[in-house]
Amino acid sequence: MVAESGSFSPSAGKPRLAVESWQALGLPLDIRSFDPVTLEQIKRAHNPVFVDDLLDCRIENGFGNHRTDVAASLPYTSGSMLAAAQEALRNGVGAISPTSGFHHAGYAHAAGFCSLNGLMVTAMNLPDLRVGILDFDMHYGDGTNDTIVQLDQRQRVIHYTQGAQRRVSGGAFLYSIPDILKRFEGCDVLLYQAGGDPAIGDPLGNWLTVEQLAKRDALVFSGLRRMAVPVAWNLAGGYQSPFENVLRIHDNTMRAAARVWLNKVSI
Repeated sequence: MVAESGSFSPSAGKPRLAVESWQALGLPLDIRSFDPVTLEQIKRAHNPVFVDDLLDCRIENGFGNHRTDVAASLPYTSGSMLAAAQEALRNGVGAISPTSGFHHAGYAHAAGFCSLNGLMVTAMNLPDLRVGILDFDMHYGDGTNDTIVQLDQRQRVIHYTQGAQRRVSGGAFLYSIPDILKRFEGCDVLLYQAGGDPAIGDPLGNWLTVEQLAKRDALVFSGLRRMAVPVAWNLAGGYQSPFENVLRIHDNTMRAAARVWLNKVSI
């Protein structure tokens, strides 16, 4: 699932670093193996010719190169997201996929550090369920929207991307989260992009404080728990240097999830 992307984005190498950072928090983590998605599963969400060309490195991936290690990692990143959603459905509360690099990949194209759209691969492999996608990455999830439209899934896949909204103050954004969550009432599972790139100091964001990001996550997890909607969350964006600043944000997301899922205020 980890690869060297050869680009500005750290997303292809982030899973190992994030998990190692979480292990140092002393939380009761249950780390599980999972299966990569198959070609058939990927092609339920993407143009088949595009998939073959991408995985055979005949076209550029989302990082703008033809690296074979990136191609080899792609079934695993989407597989992790699907496995997390399946586990959240099983336990009724939540699970985590330490992945990123999904939401700019469209039905038949890779873009913006995203090669395959693991959100839509997951949604299309849960065909009998109503799936929500809450995208709190800094940027517009244009690839997710494109895939939803191309596959005519607008009635079944409920998508909210903060990157498509007018930027407001951090306080106003936090105030809006309960109303945003109401859009997902009745969903069987929600996929949450807990992006770190809105952080002040991020070269591609520079909007919210670290404390506001932690509050964002607390509102999401507590709100979904009250709604009885299980959630599978991932890392999404985060580009600060040093990278420890990004890991701090992902650590805070983990703590917010643990407080709600384990019902422990002191974490």
